[in-house]
Amino acid sequence: QVQLVESGGGLVQAGGSLRLSCAASGRTFSSYRMGWFRQAPGKEREFVTTISTGGGGTNYADSVKGRFTISRDNAKNTVYLQMNSLKPEDTAVYYCAARRMGRSGSFYSTGDYDYWGQGTQVTVSS
Repeated sequence: QVQLVESGGGLVQAGGSLRLSCAASGRTFSSYRMGWFRQAPGKEREFVTTISTGGGGTNYADSVKGRFTISRDNAKNTVYLQMNSLKPEDTAVYYCAARRMGRSGSFYSTGDYDYWGQGTQVTVSS
């Protein structure tokens, strides 16, 4: 089992940047595919990005492609989300998620992940 704690959220003006971090407990962090999701008020939680266990493979939602970058440091048990050129529509609670090794299927739904953090608020003002 892994526990996830997000940090780095806050209030930023449109066009600005933020870097989110997600620290994971446990000794097997490198065996988990990691993802970031977000949930805006009144909306369902949606996929943002995911990264493979070794960090060599990434996927992004079209809405963030070219602006957001996911990365991970397995030595520090941490996954990051660098968010640039932020827009008001990026405002949401951002969640970190972990997927156990060996699962089959897609990486883009909430049901594809096994563990979740508590979320961190990102607010982008216009």
